[in-house]
Amino acid sequence: MKAYCPEEFFSRSELDKVQKTRLATTLERAARSDFYGRRFAEMGIRPEAITSAADVARLPFTTKDDLRSAYPARMLTRPVSDMVRLHASSGTTGSATVIYYTRNDIDSWADLMARCMHMVGIRAEDTFQNMSGYGLFTGGLGIHYGAERLGCLTIPAGAGNSKRQLKLLEDFQVSVIHIIPSYALHLGTVKDEMGYTPDRLNLRVALIGAEPHTAAIRKRIEEVYGIKAYNSYGLSEMNGPGVAFECLEQSGMHIWEDAYLAEIVDPETGEQLPDGEIGELVITTLCREGMPLIRYRTKDLTRFIPGDCACGRTHRRLDRIMGRADDMIILKGVNIYPMQVEQVLMSIPEVGQNYLIVLERDGYLDQMRVKVEVKEEYFVEDMRELKSLQSRISSRLRDEILITARIDLVEQNSLPKSEGKAQRVLDLRE
Repeated sequence: MKAYCPEEFFSRSELDKVQKTRLATTLERAARSDFYGRRFAEMGIRPEAITSAADVARLPFTTKDDLRSAYPARMLTRPVSDMVRLHASSGTTGSATVIYYTRNDIDSWADLMARCMHMVGIRAEDTFQNMSGYGLFTGGLGIHYGAERLGCLTIPAGAGNSKRQLKLLEDFQVSVIHIIPSYALHLGTVKDEMGYTPDRLNLRVALIGAEPHTAAIRKRIEEVYGIKAYNSYGLSEMNGPGVAFECLEQSGMHIWEDAYLAEIVDPETGEQLPDGEIGELVITTLCREGMPLIRYRTKDLTRFIPGDCACGRTHRRLDRIMGRADDMIILKGVNIYPMQVEQVLMSIPEVGQNYLIVLERDGYLDQMRVKVEVKEEYFVEDMRELKSLQSRISSRLRDEILITARIDLVEQNSLPKSEGKAQRVLDLRE
């Protein structure tokens, strides 16, 4: 397949050379900011002494707390008057953080996003419907830019209003959508309820991301719509979407190493981990002008997939995000990630599209209750069958997370839905 740009198929030696050059420029830029200028001086760091990507481990981490402490503009390398855009994170795990962009930063972001979309076969002939939120959240605008940069007819539908979404899909014969995985499954249910048959829609590709999801969720989305769904990764601090993206092989997300220098580190020690080991993703921007970030701790847990990709690209591949370092649940001394629960639930055919993990206290003991939607055809009056399903889910979960959870089977579409990121954990403990 023809590349969108030459960098897409750079050799390993070409990527190493580009990273070295752009890292030096990034550190020189960062030193102009009040935040990094002071930090480098306090730690005796000379940016010019960092001469290779391997040297980056000698630099300090940047955290979300650093972004908050530098609020509103202490990380800027140029005056606010040189900035053309401001975005803020969703604040899912705390107060929002602010990122500034120059005109070149916006253009670079659009090109990276177009590169991602072109990689999975999206072309100017496609009609693209963006079902992501717009505004301070970066997900909507970033992918919107990529679609327009490719020349697609772009429909900024925004989030929610499922009946309108389906009407737009049908009326304009939309071929590509961007959608959050949990909402894709909900929209699929509405589609079936409204009697939409496959021949009424022209869909062939879905871009999914913004929330961690398992391979089983992706498979369900593909089956519901009869399409191919490609995983994406991004975060507000790194522009937004377009940091890493799956190719047609669907075997990991290529992180664009001409724009980002990525590491996987031990969340506890900060030590770099080898390919194949799960840890926290740390990223340094290589092209950001207005607000470069050095060794930013994303809190996202993943790994570098060893080996080469069959597509021929040498940009390293990230595995799907397995959760966040700060999402870990500690229950009865056991460390549990919500994605472990989802992986088990979505492997059971009777389980529907939605679930909720409820943490509660029974006397002095912490307990986990998992509310699980059951597909309509399996939610029968025969209590023996439901008890058997309940027992099977409990047993499979115990094998995975090593504790016994209480399982509540509920009717399909009875759990709360969200048009944004799905809430999977409700902590009712004090």
